[in-house]
Amino acid sequence: MGKRTMLTSVAVTAAVAMAWAGSPAMAQTQMASGTLPTGPQAGDQDLSSFYRWAQALPAQPGKMLREEPMPAQPEVTAAGLAKRILYTSTDLRWRAGIVPVSGTFYLPKGEPPAGGWPLVAWAHGTLGVADSCAPSWAGHRPRDATYINRWLEAGFAVVATDYQGLGGPGPHAYLIWESEGRSILDSVRAALAGYQDKLARKVFITGQSQGSGAALGATRIAPSYAPDVPLLATVATGVVSTFPDGPYKPAQPTTIGSPHYISLMMIGGSLPDGSPSPDALATDKGKALLKAARESCNTEMRVVAKKEGVTADNAFVEPIDKIEARLTPVTDMSVVKLPVPVLLGTGLADSVLSPQRQYAAVVALCSAGNDVVWKTYPGITHNGSPNTAFPDALAFFRTMLAGNKPQSTCATLVEPGAPGKPTAGIPFND
Repeated sequence: MGKRTMLTSVAVTAAVAMAWAGSPAMAQTQMASGTLPTGPQAGDQDLSSFYRWAQALPAQPGKMLREEPMPAQPEVTAAGLAKRILYTSTDLRWRAGIVPVSGTFYLPKGEPPAGGWPLVAWAHGTLGVADSCAPSWAGHRPRDATYINRWLEAGFAVVATDYQGLGGPGPHAYLIWESEGRSILDSVRAALAGYQDKLARKVFITGQSQGSGAALGATRIAPSYAPDVPLLATVATGVVSTFPDGPYKPAQPTTIGSPHYISLMMIGGSLPDGSPSPDALATDKGKALLKAARESCNTEMRVVAKKEGVTADNAFVEPIDKIEARLTPVTDMSVVKLPVPVLLGTGLADSVLSPQRQYAAVVALCSAGNDVVWKTYPGITHNGSPNTAFPDALAFFRTMLAGNKPQSTCATLVEPGAPGKPTAGIPFND
C-alpha cells in the first residue's frame, strides 16, 4: 500500500461480491474456461524472453517452468543462490486455466542443515500493476530486500512470488486475495519440487499490506487448494483484510477515496465482468493516471497525478463513491477457522491502514477460534512494520519449528486509538 489510506468499499451487492472473489466454495465452480485479457491495456510489457512462455503449459499448477540467475541486490548479502523463476498457477479471476507466474527464489549460503532449510514464502505489498513493477524484474524494493535477507541470515530459504500478471501475461489481479494466495502456494510447490535436496518440508508464509491479504488468503485456501503444502504458520503485517461479518466495526468508513488505488483495482480485475471499461469510467485526467498505471509503477503514477492535477473529484465521470460502488470488495473475507496459527503485526503510527481497521481483522479472526498472536508497535508506520516485526516473526516461526504452540493473545486484546506519531531514526519508518 502507499501513503494514502486504502480502505475497500463494501457498498456492492452480495451477488456481485460472490461472482468470483473471496469464496473457496466458489473456487470449486470456477474451472469453466475463460479468456485471459492480455496486452498493453492489461499492463503487459515486453520485459525479456524469460517471461514469455510460448510452449504448451503443464496441466498442473506449481510446476517450475524455468529459472535464471537473479541480478544481485546490495541488501541481499546472505544468499548463496538467487534465482528468477517462472512457474505455473491457476487463474481464478478470468478462469483461464493454467498460467505462468514469475517470482524469485533464494537459498542461504553454505550447506543446508540436516533435513534441509525451512522455506518462507514472502508476499509483497503494492508496487503497481504494470509488468515492469515485478520484483523479479525491477528488484525487490530496499525495505523488502532487507527483510528477505534477514530470513536468509536466520537460516530460512525464501520464495517470493510476483503474483499472477505482474511479470507474466494478463492483468495483475490486484488485492484479489484468493488469486494472490494461489500464486503464493504454487511458488512453494515449485520450490519444494525443484530443490528437494535443499529444503525441509516446513513452510511459512509472511506478507505485508497487499501481501498480508495474500498471505491470509493463501493460508485460508491451503487445505483445499494445496493440501500438499506443509504449512506451519503465517505472519501478516500492515493488515489489509476486511471482515464485514466480524464483531468489531471500525469508526472510520471503509472507503478508498483515492483515484490512485481505484485505478490499480480497475485494471487489476475489481470491476465485475460486464462492467464499463476503466477508460470509459475515467475523465481525461483519470485516463492519464490509467496510462501511467499500465506503463509504470507507484512512484511514477504519483508524479503523473501531481503533474496532471488528478484528484478524487476530477478523475472519473461519476462521483468517486459511485465508482467505488462498482468495485467488488476484494479485501473482504468471511470469518473462518484457519488451519495454522497466525501472527498479525500492526504499527500504531500506521496512517495507511489504520490500527483500528487492523484491530477489526484481529478480533474477527479471534472470534472464529483461531490461534492469533497480535503484536503492536508504538511509533511504527505502515512501511516500518515488516522489519520492526521481524524479531517477533522469527520467534513465532522458531516456536512452530520446535513443535510448540504460540500463546494466543486473543484474551488480552486492547482496542487501539488513532494513528500516533512516527518514531524518527528507524529504517524504512517513513
